[in-house]
Amino acid sequence: MNTPDTDTKLRGPAVWALILTGVASFMAALDNLVVTTALPAIREDLGGKLEDLEWTVNAYTLTFAVLLMFGAALGDRFGRRRLFIVGLAIFTGASAAAALSPGIDALIAARAVQGVGAAIMMPLTLTLLTAAVPAARRGMALGIYGAVTGLAVASGPLIGGSLTEHISWQWIFWLNVPIGLALIPLARLRLAESTAPDARLDVPGTLLISGGLFGIVYALVNANSDGWTSATVLTGLIVGAALVGGFIHHGFNNANPMLPMRLFRDRGFLGINLAGLLMFLGMFGSIFLLSQFLQGVAGYSPTEAGLRMLPWTGMPMLVAPLAGILSDRIGGRPVVAAGLAFQALGLGWFAAILSADVSYAAQLPPLILSGIGMALYFAPAANVLMSTVAPADQGKASGTNNALREVGGALGVAVLASVFSAQGGYESPQAFTDGTVPALWIGAGAVALAAGLALLVPRKAKADRAPADRTAAVPEKVPAAG
Repeated sequence: MNTPDTDTKLRGPAVWALILTGVASFMAALDNLVVTTALPAIREDLGGKLEDLEWTVNAYTLTFAVLLMFGAALGDRFGRRRLFIVGLAIFTGASAAAALSPGIDALIAARAVQGVGAAIMMPLTLTLLTAAVPAARRGMALGIYGAVTGLAVASGPLIGGSLTEHISWQWIFWLNVPIGLALIPLARLRLAESTAPDARLDVPGTLLISGGLFGIVYALVNANSDGWTSATVLTGLIVGAALVGGFIHHGFNNANPMLPMRLFRDRGFLGINLAGLLMFLGMFGSIFLLSQFLQGVAGYSPTEAGLRMLPWTGMPMLVAPLAGILSDRIGGRPVVAAGLAFQALGLGWFAAILSADVSYAAQLPPLILSGIGMALYFAPAANVLMSTVAPADQGKASGTNNALREVGGALGVAVLASVFSAQGGYESPQAFTDGTVPALWIGAGAVALAAGLALLVPRKAKADRAPADRTAAVPEKVPAAG
């Protein structure tokens, strides 16, 4: 049992860790979606085709995804607090560069550098938070952390739309600068430094997975403009798949890979990661199209479009903390699976009713259902993930999970936009609707498959089966709960 004196010592550091990692994750998650409602304005101001709009989103998500595990390894090797601050600095500087971009190519390049900063910063947030919070309170803390991530998802389209309409689209990036500049000194003063024993960098693994994922996403983004049988698309798919295969082989056979493939032998780790990839594939691809549908077809302003997406994107603010507490009581598996099922039903409902003249009243029920589903997924997923691995692997597990979710987001935008451009286009409201409907059905199917994969998670997580492991994950003075 914890003594009052020990509790007092831990309360301050835990609260500061929750605040600092929560705000940092808010910024990084916000930049996944803040661009979506600004896309029409960016297209009008800087020009560009559908492929350029995709890269405005995917330049961030792809660099974020492919460098996340390397970022986690850098933190383990050189100090998690130190690299967290480095990531914050890169992210903040790249945000300013994005705001100052004179053309679409410069914006895409700045977004890529933003992704590098986020990739260093984000995987360390969960590791720093998990180390600072006692095991008995970790479910609640991760529930709040999930709610903050949900708040970023919720406010992304609304903040992006409001700034775009009332100031300019550049302010969706200027917003990060003062927050980042405030976080850097606070992180230096309030977060404890830590490293992982015998941590090593896996440069070959990083090059393999970076090249592989870039090749695949590049091919998907350019498939409709260049043709599926064009040399560039086929080369991207074949070489990308070969490099990803090489990365998997490397993970099985290298002594110290960035992603030990042995982790996937745990069906809980496998299930929650594959479910996260498919969840983000369906969700991000759908939001990419629906945010443009609300403006280009329904005729709403950027702010009005952001407001009308709140029943979907805003629900995590209300439900995610409760979902974290619920997962502590009944386990994460049923909560995550139910959330994914709701999200899939919401997307399918949307696809079934969408038309060029659909009313907002008809859109509201699937928006709410999708929002509840997203909320039930976010908080328990983080807790389930960290409970499937030993403390020494938590940094790599966090990086892997975030990477696969971002890969899912990049693939979602690429795949659903590819379906959209094959079936419709920007020529008229009806053409946009014709392209969006089949894309939404694919998104719904991906999330439904994710719900099934979530059932691979065991009823009892490792943290419940092995108290010793859980004790090792927290400061030495704090005994395991129970």
